[in-house]
Amino acid sequence: MKKLNSLWLLSIIFLGACSSITVTSDYDKEVDFTKYKTFEYYGWTEESDKILNRFDKERIEQAFGAEFAKRGLKYVDDGGDMVVSLFIVVDKKTSTTAYTNHYNMGGYGYGPGWGWYGGYGGMGTSTTTYSEQDYLVGTLVVDVFDKAGKKLIWQSVGQKTVDDNPNTRDKNTAKVAAAIMKPFPIQPVKE
Repeated sequence: MKKLNSLWLLSIIFLGACSSITVTSDYDKEVDFTKYKTFEYYGWTEESDKILNRFDKERIEQAFGAEFAKRGLKYVDDGGDMVVSLFIVVDKKTSTTAYTNHYNMGGYGYGPGWGWYGGYGGMGTSTTTYSEQDYLVGTLVVDVFDKAGKKLIWQSVGQKTVDDNPNTRDKNTAKVAAAIMKPFPIQPVKE
């Protein structure tokens, strides 16, 4: 079961190119984000840490590190101006689809003065078929704290349906990090 949960959790990061991610973000509007020069990772929250392997944690941290670097922030092991915390969860959802077939039995009759005529109507039937499909929705939360003040200054949450294709992990991890970081108050430096 742990291996299956791990696959579900990891696959949120490995999104297919056709899939879209929903991102919500908020920040402290009184904070001057240009004063920050360095960041460090707090570490993964306990639940995330239980099911992510070392390689996937590193892959995710490197993707976010690249996004922070594009904004002029340098990663340090300890003593950063900002502390970045990552948290990942997956929820199982169920969708229901309904499909209705309509069957009519047409009729033919004899109309006065008109001869034979074809008509529609008569008895009809409808059948509705329901099907349920389970799917996974993954959520990745990135919290950024002011280290000196020990307060949350920015949060971004990415959510999408899980795509567990392991062949696209590196590329899609970078895409997810870029989407989640897009609303950060400091935009990437143009090269």
